[in-house]
Amino acid sequence: MTDAEKLLWRNLRLKQFAGYKFRRQHPIGNFIVDFVCLEAKLILEADGGQHTDHANSDAIRTYWLEAKGFRVMRFWNNEVLNNIEGVKLAIWNCLSGIQPPSQPSPCQGEGAEQCYEDK
Repeated sequence: MTDAEKLLWRNLRLKQFAGYKFRRQHPIGNFIVDFVCLEAKLILEADGGQHTDHANSDAIRTYWLEAKGFRVMRFWNNEVLNNIEGVKLAIWNCLSGIQPPSQPSPCQGEGAEQCYEDK
């Protein structure tokens, strides 16, 4: 395992995410994924610089895994090493079903006048 994978594994193992169990280096079809929570059907990949050269094969792999019902989250190694708390938060949000808001606040942009008129 790379340093990033070791750090991520230290934070995933022993059911540290609300009891979700992660496995490492787990086979799924013809692929071996870095980490997977089978219960949540969530795959985590820690990618190094070599993945910039393999973007097409990674996309095919991700498409196949998603077709099997898995969600795939990819993190760059430097992201894991330099911002493990942010990575953990992203994983937690995914496990919790929390999605970042896709719509702007109703008090910003279009419709702002009505927001302030209501006050």
